[in-house]
Amino acid sequence: MTDATPRAAPTAQAASSPAQAAAPAAQATSAPTQATCPPARATAPPTQAPSGASLRRPTAQHLSGQDATAGQRHARMIAIASGKGGVGKTWFAITLAHALAQRGYGVLLFDADLGLANVDVQLGLTPALDLADVIAGRTSIAEAALRHPDGGFQILAGRSGSGMFSGLAPATLDRTLTGLRSAAADLDIVLLDLGAGLEPAVRRMAAFADTLLVLLTEEPTSLTDAYAVLKLHAADHPQGDARIIVNQAASRAAADRTYAALRRACMTFLGREPPLAGVIRRDDRVREAIRRQALLLTRHPASPAAADVTQIACTLLK
Repeated sequence: MTDATPRAAPTAQAASSPAQAAAPAAQATSAPTQATCPPARATAPPTQAPSGASLRRPTAQHLSGQDATAGQRHARMIAIASGKGGVGKTWFAITLAHALAQRGYGVLLFDADLGLANVDVQLGLTPALDLADVIAGRTSIAEAALRHPDGGFQILAGRSGSGMFSGLAPATLDRTLTGLRSAAADLDIVLLDLGAGLEPAVRRMAAFADTLLVLLTEEPTSLTDAYAVLKLHAADHPQGDARIIVNQAASRAAADRTYAALRRACMTFLGREPPLAGVIRRDDRVREAIRRQALLLTRHPASPAAADVTQIACTLLK
């Protein structure tokens, strides 16, 4: 681990009918109870891992249960998906990583968009190593990871526009994910910022994760694509833990109507009810922070969107 230096998505046909059935509800869904955030953990910052070692942090306390195959505890893996591009998924993944790190948890953010990776761009970082180097065998995950100088979380950068990822074999992807889980064994949480769309690699990573967060906005196309993600995840991981986040909400009532529409479609066609993990209000400070390649929780810590993401982090820590 080293210190840092300075699509339109395809719409699934299977989702079109449920979207029509899921017109906005007349009655808003009631808001979930506000979570009390666990106290911040007094821990030292992550230390640099020696060559070939796992990513480490002192006194790591894991959030997930036993690994069924190895009999060992592992970091909780949370995938973030959207179906449709342009809904703020990468910004949310970065801000969630920061919010969790602020609470004292060891976090690794993996830029898992295998074709259009841009976590490093949003943060203004220039990684010396990235996922391509890991897959090519030139370095390990621990050596490729870099620590954000202000955010306190670690990043495994992807490589944008690289053709090597377009036909990544499932076995190679599985080895990478297994290696990621092993390398992050001494951390608490691994966040996977998945690519937009419904590609096989996206589905495979979503099914591999312990929890899937599906981000959508109030736009009908976003709702339709979010349903498609949930439909395929239900097929790939029938007992999976999938949750919903409404981003860029004009109001709480509008967000509740959007969630109610998606929830009704899932109940009608999938027989399941993914819970609402949180709502993020529309906030001009988000766009300003992105333009400046800055962390929202550092630049505008009192902004509405910052408060909303912090609340989601607290809910996930419960």
